[in-house]
This record gives sequence, structure tokens and C-alpha cells, in this order.
Amino acid sequence: MLVDPPPHLRHHRRIVVYGVTGSGKSTLAARLSSLTGIPLVRVDDLMWRPGWVQLSADEQVEVIRPHVDRPEWVMDAMWSATRPLVLGRTDLVVALDHPRRVSLGRLVRRTAARLVTREPVCGGNTESWRSALSSDSIVVWHFRSFAAKSATIEAWAADAGPPSVLRLTSCAAADAWLRTLEHAHS
Repeated sequence: MLVDPPPHLRHHRRIVVYGVTGSGKSTLAARLSSLTGIPLVRVDDLMWRPGWVQLSADEQVEVIRPHVDRPEWVMDAMWSATRPLVLGRTDLVVALDHPRRVSLGRLVRRTAARLVTREPVCGGNTESWRSALSSDSIVVWHFRSFAAKSATIEAWAADAGPPSVLRLTSCAAADAWLRTLEHAHS
């Protein structure tokens, strides 16, 4: 069910921020967590081990389960293997459905910056030129997953069932929604 931006989150205490790679999920989730005091779950940090070793589907479900069982959380992503478990407990999906040029531009700038700074991400891993230029790079993943994730968001927004979906189609809409929440919480 598509919802208008709520002025507060009294009934939304288990929130997933969903979108394509580079759409700003982690940034929005962190701001939302800070604003509301709802604990933040950084999903990519849970799913990756050193050396860019990804957990198996079964391991992904088991590692996310304790977080999903809590009474409140903001997750900055949702992986396919965990989707049934996570959505079964989610009150609100904040879906970032920005145009490709926005998410791809953010992703390329972020990746370039991380290549220089060597900032640890995803469970303590660092991005390298080798990974950035490989067929498994995050930029390639963006191209592989964009259409499917956009279609998923569109389908969720058209569905009348729970959880509620807030579809934000621009950075300005996301910022306006957060400002509405800031005013409601002040």
C-alpha cells in the first residue's frame, strides 16, 4: 500500500530502506535512526566477511534473524534471501526509486572516493581497483539489478497489503520527508 509521508513514525517501528545500489539507502537509514532513536542495522556489514566473502543464503537468514526479532529497527538494505523474513516483520518500506543517473552518479563518486581513502565498508572490507574493474564490481551489480529493483518497488507500491510502502522518487522528496519527520519530532 502506497502511503503519504507520515508526520511521525508512531506506528512504524520496524523500517526497511530499500533501493538500488547507490540510491542513498545507508545515508537515509542513518538519518532516520538518528532522528527517531530507532536502532540502525547496517545489513551489508552483516552479510560480508573479510576478503569480500559473502555469506550463504542460509547464513544470511540466520545472521539477520536476531535483528528482525527485535521490537524496532531501521535496516539500510534487504537482501533477497532475507526478504520473506524481513518483510514479514516490517511496518514500513521506504523505497528509494530515484532515476538511474542519480544512483549511478552517486555510486561512481562513492566508489572513486573509497578507492582513494581506503575506507572500510561491508564488514571491514576495502574497495580496490581490481574489484572496481571486475565483472563482479558494484557498478556492474548496479546495472544488473536496477530494473528488477525498480520493478519490485513499483509492485510493492501498487499492492494494498502490508507492509506500507513510501516510494520516494527523488532526492528532494527524501529530504522533504525527513524534514517533515524532524519537525514532527521537535
